Amino acid sequence: MYTSRCVIPVIKSLKDYQVYRISPNDSNRLAIIFDSTNANISLTCCIEIFDVGGQTPPHRHQGAVEMFFILKGEAIAMCDGKSAVIKAGDSLLVPHTGTHLIKNTGSTRLYTLTVMVPNEDFSELIRSGIPAELDAEDMAVLGRLNALMPC
Repeated sequence: MYTSRCVIPVIKSLKDYQVYRISPNDSNRLAIIFDSTNANISLTCCIEIFDVGGQTPPHRHQGAVEMFFILKGEAIAMCDGKSAVIKAGDSLLVPHTGTHLIKNTGSTRLYTLTVMVPNEDFSELIRSGIPAELDAEDMAVLGRLNALMPC
C-alpha cells in the first residue's frame, strides 16, 4: 500500500561518529554509526578498526545476529571451531550463539562495517568504553579519499 507520508531519514557523516575502545588495552576501536541511542531502533551499526594483529576476544551473543563486511584488509574469522580467511569485499554472517572472533592477519589495519541486530546491549558496551578518535589513516579509508579517481 502506498502512503503519502514521508519519513526524514537520519543522515550522519564521519564527523558525527563517536569512537571508543571498549577497554584500555583493546587493539580495536569502534566508530558508532547508528544504534538505539541515535536511530531509535534495536541495532548497532559501526565501523570496527583493528590494529595490525588486533582481534576481538572470543564471544557469543544470546539472540543477536552479527554481520561483518570487510572494507579494507584481511583477517581470519573463527566461529564454533571453523575458520576462514576473509578480505576486502567479503561478508561474514555470524548466527546467534555462535562463538566467534575476528583477527587481523594483514600488514595494515583492518576495517569492517559491523552490524548487530538486535542491539543486545552492544552499543551500551561500546559507549561505556574509552573515547577515542579517528586518525588521518582512518579518515583516508572511510572518507573514500583512496577511491577517488583523477579525471
